[in-house]
Amino acid sequence: MEAALSVARLPPHDPRTPPLSVVDMHTGGEPLRIVHAGCPEVAGPTLLAKRRYMRHHLDYVRRRLVFEPRGHRDMYGAVLVPSELPDAHLGVLFLHNEGYSSMCGHAVLALGRFAIDFGLVPAPSDGAQEAQVNIHCPCGLVTAFVACEGGRSRGPVRFHSVPAFVLAADLTVDVPGHGKVVLDIAYGGAFYAFVSAEKLGLDVCSAKTRDLVEAASTVTEAVKAQFKIKHPESEDLGFLYGTILTDGKDAYSEEATTNICVFADEQVDRSPTGSGVTARIALQYHKGLLQLDQTRTFQSSATGSVFTGRAVREGKCGDFKAVIVEVAGQAHYTGTASLTVEDDDPLRDGFLLK
Repeated sequence: MEAALSVARLPPHDPRTPPLSVVDMHTGGEPLRIVHAGCPEVAGPTLLAKRRYMRHHLDYVRRRLVFEPRGHRDMYGAVLVPSELPDAHLGVLFLHNEGYSSMCGHAVLALGRFAIDFGLVPAPSDGAQEAQVNIHCPCGLVTAFVACEGGRSRGPVRFHSVPAFVLAADLTVDVPGHGKVVLDIAYGGAFYAFVSAEKLGLDVCSAKTRDLVEAASTVTEAVKAQFKIKHPESEDLGFLYGTILTDGKDAYSEEATTNICVFADEQVDRSPTGSGVTARIALQYHKGLLQLDQTRTFQSSATGSVFTGRAVREGKCGDFKAVIVEVAGQAHYTGTASLTVEDDDPLRDGFLLK
């Protein structure tokens, strides 16, 4: 009889490099790879300082986590770290193909479930149907509400955002190949440019993904070259994360509105984009197209998956009028892995194809 293969046994690897133990999830099709063991200590007194430290000293972890051959150019990662905020249950650093994000809504929805199921936050024992998980993201404290049943997470998760606001409305930008294009820039934990795909000669629902990526990336580069992105409270947050192409259906409707987000280095979000939904709700509220507590449904043109969003209350960010936005969606587990490195592997830190 053949000996049973031990699934706990690791393949040969460099003993100086601990394996990265990960849990894989997806939210609306957008992947999330969560590191829960094996990452070296990320030094720094604050979460933003930890983000800078990881970028300068531990970027090989991001490459091993996200890049091929262990990942792919559209993989997304999360490294859990301690938070300096007394109300936070956990801190998180977000990783993508270009570097480090300030906010990721699809990841927050997944991390809400993960925090309950892996014991970072206890499930309700008093009969409550929902647990609160306070997640310190680089943009600030985000509160997730996790549906629970029988001591486990179950069903959808929702979160309340940091204050979301409009940085520039009806901004005219000269976009190569498209002339002068009117667009908006809004913040939902990260800054995005918003433009109807129709203005670029495309249908967001039927165009080829490659064409949408090229158009969105051209917009992103044009905005970066012509407009200064500045966050009112932190220089670390003052950058354009990407462009979201929409179907132009911004007025309130019970029907879904479709969009696709292209961020970082032409990375395509498979979900409706949690921080993008946050920013788009803020934009619609700013323009008087939406009232408090009016729920909208947002659909990804990549996968058809949906999030819902609504403005729950007004707020401030610096001198900007803002809203707190609730975003809801469903995350699922897809597996676990131990990512190892051999000392003679010339591609140990990964690579990307374009």
